[in-house]
Amino acid sequence: MNEINSTLFDEIIETGKIVGTHGVKGELKLQSWADNFGVLFELDHFYIDGKIFRINSIRQQKNILLLKLDGIDNLTKAELMRNKIVFVERSFFHLEEGTYFIKDLLGVEVFDADKENVCYGKITDVMATGANDVYEITDDAGIKRLIPAIKDVILSTDITAKKMVIRPLLGLFDENEQA
Repeated sequence: MNEINSTLFDEIIETGKIVGTHGVKGELKLQSWADNFGVLFELDHFYIDGKIFRINSIRQQKNILLLKLDGIDNLTKAELMRNKIVFVERSFFHLEEGTYFIKDLLGVEVFDADKENVCYGKITDVMATGANDVYEITDDAGIKRLIPAIKDVILSTDITAKKMVIRPLLGLFDENEQA
């Protein structure tokens, strides 16, 4: 286990959580947050609590990954890992155009495409619903709104400028609008 450089923190992303142990030899149960957790089989290490852990083995058991990490060789050590967040280098994942890491969407300001200078607030949460993600937008007054992350609503996203332009579905934000 090695310590990671603090400048690397912006270059790593949460990819799962250790939810339990398996057996008595230190094997861990990892709930992956990756859309396709099969890509995690290509890794040779994870970051946990600011330390690098080498992966000795990783395998799938239903919707959970079972992994064996260097230095975690008994049940006592494995129990100490429970509920820890697992990180991976951002560069490991290759995103399709128009897809983003949740980490990058948080804090993005959301503007109306048809109403000049109307900002609904910033993205404060992303929820996976199955069919599509839903973005929670919170304005300066703390009012929360939800928008579906679909092409009919989201017209453009500029992660660098922290700006998203949307066209809300009729009645989505204005209770006085008629559907």
